[in-house]
Amino acid sequence: MKTYTKPKLTFDQFLSQCPEEGLYELVDGEIIEVRATKNHDDVADFILFSFNDKIRRFNLNYVVKNTVVFRTITADGTQQGRKPDVSVIDKDVWRSNRSAYSALEEPIQLAVEVTSTNWEDDYIDKLDEYQRLGITEYWIVDYLAIGLREYLGNPKVPAVFVFLLDAEGKYQRTLFRGSERIVSRTFPELALTAEQILTA
Repeated sequence: MKTYTKPKLTFDQFLSQCPEEGLYELVDGEIIEVRATKNHDDVADFILFSFNDKIRRFNLNYVVKNTVVFRTITADGTQQGRKPDVSVIDKDVWRSNRSAYSALEEPIQLAVEVTSTNWEDDYIDKLDEYQRLGITEYWIVDYLAIGLREYLGNPKVPAVFVFLLDAEGKYQRTLFRGSERIVSRTFPELALTAEQILTA
């Protein structure tokens, strides 16, 4: 008896087959719908609006999006299509081909993932893929404190993690909680505390 396995989609096939309605990622060769609670969306929107405010106020050369998909590669060479909750992109990169659909293959400046039930994706898979791609700054916003104790401590407390690429291309992690002010390489003028983000 023969068994047939469905062929894994490439990033280009994902872009051509992805439904127009809704938000999706390419994960292990399959199109996966991305769904979020209102609470999750409120936290992501608060961050997006805060970034937009800084970009306008300081005339920074970035755009902020919440629908951008870009190609990443796993350790075993599998192409993935990732859609962060918030993406900060160099304006020149974004505008280099404005007639294209919003899919990128070059690293963006900053990616933010607001954790949900599939938190392992953010802490493990995306962390590795974003580092591999060379995304300068990566935030994990764990407002539900659902990550592992090794990240969040015991008892687990909601936190914002900021990962910055070092000279060797490896992420260095800093944890922010409560009234601690977030330190961002992309937005040094940012005056947000972890609590403001986590309770948005």
